[in-house]
Amino acid sequence: MTDHPAGHCGDEAVFARDLRDEGGPEAEFNPGIAARFPRKNAAAGALVRDEHGRILFVCPTYKPFLEIPGGLVEDDESPLAACRREVREELGIDAPVGRLLVVDWLPTHGVWRDSLQFIFDGGVLSREQIGAIRLAADEVSRFEFLGLEAARSRLRPSKARRVALAHQAFLDGETVYGEFGRRLG
Repeated sequence: MTDHPAGHCGDEAVFARDLRDEGGPEAEFNPGIAARFPRKNAAAGALVRDEHGRILFVCPTYKPFLEIPGGLVEDDESPLAACRREVREELGIDAPVGRLLVVDWLPTHGVWRDSLQFIFDGGVLSREQIGAIRLAADEVSRFEFLGLEAARSRLRPSKARRVALAHQAFLDGETVYGEFGRRLG
């Protein structure tokens, strides 16, 4: 039996049973075809807010735009587990990351392949939690809480649209699918 992926967020016993019940891996119907299938990158971030409803943005050390806390999903890691891990790594706290707000497809752009971007509800941080934030200095130079309009000019346009989708999804109590930051469906 295969061990569960390191990034699995659910009950380990349930996951092990589900994996066992799934049976052996499906055989390739054409030898070598699985290696030729496309692979997608994925990233996961959290819509973290303060008690005034402002959104937490981080200033990465490696790019000129603001981001929400989050990052790339690693192999065999769920998007939710990646979001929780990245928030913990970047902010040094365990934010209450929960409900999925947005799945957004990004097209290939420059050297970056197309990807799926997940945004989860990161909850509301208390003053004490905000005071406990310890930034990963090699990744994040600072953080700030901003309204979406105040942050818009400091975000990539697609990121601004995606964060706006996530904020509206949070307010409406729904999950939204988008492409390049624009809601579909």
